[in-house]
Amino acid sequence: MEKKEFNVIAETGIHARPATLLVQTASKFASDINLEYKGKSVNLKSIMGVMSLGVGQGADVVITAEGDDEKEAIEAVAETMKNEGLSA
Repeated sequence: MEKKEFNVIAETGIHARPATLLVQTASKFASDINLEYKGKSVNLKSIMGVMSLGVGQGADVVITAEGDDEKEAIEAVAETMKNEGLSA
């Protein structure tokens, strides 16, 4: 299992547009990918799940991936987080 922690720096947190891009990125991989925030874990391939967490600025989140392409999945999600200004 691959695991990476992020601190959300975007003023708006993970709102609709970046959440959609994260879901699209995660959906390209076969691995199970989850987003954890405040003790809750949701499937990163589910837009409703991601939006239901209400991740705001300054939030610490953990993304985990488990499967054959877990390393590539984490790298791609990390790249999306950085490109969208969600994390440094």
